[in-house]
Amino acid sequence: MSDFEHRASRRKFPTAIFVLVVLVAALLAGGYVLAPRFEREAPVIAVTPDSDLLGPAPIEIGVTDRGAGLKSVTATLSAGGTEHPLATDVYATPVGEKKMGLAVAKLAGIKEGAAVLRVRARDASLWKWFGGNETVLEKQVTIDLTPPAIELVAEDRYINFGGVGAIVYKSSADTQTSGVRVGNDFFPGYKGQAKGQPDHYFALFAHPYNAAAEAKALLVATDKAGNTRELPLVYELKNVKYRKSTIAISDRFIQSSVAPLLKGASAREGGAKEVFLAVNNRLRKENDDRIAAITKKSAPTMLWKGAFVQLSNSKVEANFADERTYTYNGEPIDKAHHLGYDLSVTKRYPVEAAHSGKVAFAGDLGIYGSTVMLDHGLGLFTLYSHLSSIDVKEGDAIEQRQILGRTGETGLAAGDHLHYGVYLHGVAVLPVEWWDAKWIKDNIEPKLEGLSGEAIAELQAPRKAARRPPPKRRQAIR
Repeated sequence: MSDFEHRASRRKFPTAIFVLVVLVAALLAGGYVLAPRFEREAPVIAVTPDSDLLGPAPIEIGVTDRGAGLKSVTATLSAGGTEHPLATDVYATPVGEKKMGLAVAKLAGIKEGAAVLRVRARDASLWKWFGGNETVLEKQVTIDLTPPAIELVAEDRYINFGGVGAIVYKSSADTQTSGVRVGNDFFPGYKGQAKGQPDHYFALFAHPYNAAAEAKALLVATDKAGNTRELPLVYELKNVKYRKSTIAISDRFIQSSVAPLLKGASAREGGAKEVFLAVNNRLRKENDDRIAAITKKSAPTMLWKGAFVQLSNSKVEANFADERTYTYNGEPIDKAHHLGYDLSVTKRYPVEAAHSGKVAFAGDLGIYGSTVMLDHGLGLFTLYSHLSSIDVKEGDAIEQRQILGRTGETGLAAGDHLHYGVYLHGVAVLPVEWWDAKWIKDNIEPKLEGLSGEAIAELQAPRKAARRPPPKRRQAIR
């Protein structure tokens, strides 16, 4: 090889290396860019709730792909020899998530019985020879569009406005939840409470003090598929006149009793009026929400028997559901309902349990101050507030008239007294009924003894009317 040829060869060698390096770099860069497009993770399909029964209750089909994104989603429901299309979506631009709501009862021509839900999802990955990853869900389900059967066995003919009623009813075996609904409030039934009737339900319910007089109480039963049966409850609502009062708020009271209830200096910023409104509105709502949450969790059996008792030597100074208008410097600034009785006694008086139960709460409760709440079972609770001391703890079993603590003026109290309240599944109710042995004997005990509505009506009827056939009040819906 000549010297010229040797020098030319040496010039070509670095050039070849450079080209090779560029090609390798290009391949690596292309691989880095395209690698995510070749991801192997398949889409995920979830059905909520995960049930083998489909009915009126809507379900949600969720499809997600956290890699290349979804390219297509199809869903069908095959029932009674007919395939019902639910979704057929193809995405020009891949999406990370697709949600579909399904209400079986709204599908035209749908029939009860066995069915198959199929969902197919493919992503935009270039894996599998550019075909992408695919997930197929095939779920065997049963379509159920028949509501449960319910039968009213014993009811209340008269209920106090703001008071409590009691019913006994039967419901078919497919029932998942049942009870009484009044407006937005729901009062569940408890099975096996009536003597000798293990398949019967017993429910206490309220016609709340703040509900409309014409509000309809409904006995409802819902099955696992979401089918619901409703039966109107018919009763005469006895009027209870709730008082109205006006309370003047002073700067001294706001400084000494109201402001300390707000946590942190920033919460107490503003004038006296703003501080009072922060407590009487925001803090009151927080405390009442806490009470409602506590009273939603109750023992499924009765922890008491017979009448409740009023605090010994006490006098009722403020009534249940009083509408209070608060004034400051002669100007009305706020309103609130007083959800209990204020019982006056001597200072630091021993507070007795109105009946046996279990301590559901013991501690500070904002405007209510140091408070004890007792669970008496079946959704029934009593509340003891403004205590100066507490002698029990959460979880303690309590006997009637056992000492819970001593009266005081903690919280939003203007003096030493006991604030006593009765709650049913989060709803404040008339306390006086539960002190009334006759009311309990007439309205609660016969139903727990397993008597029917006809038998109860006959027992309560005047002697002269006893010979007449009892009214037929037994109702059923199937």
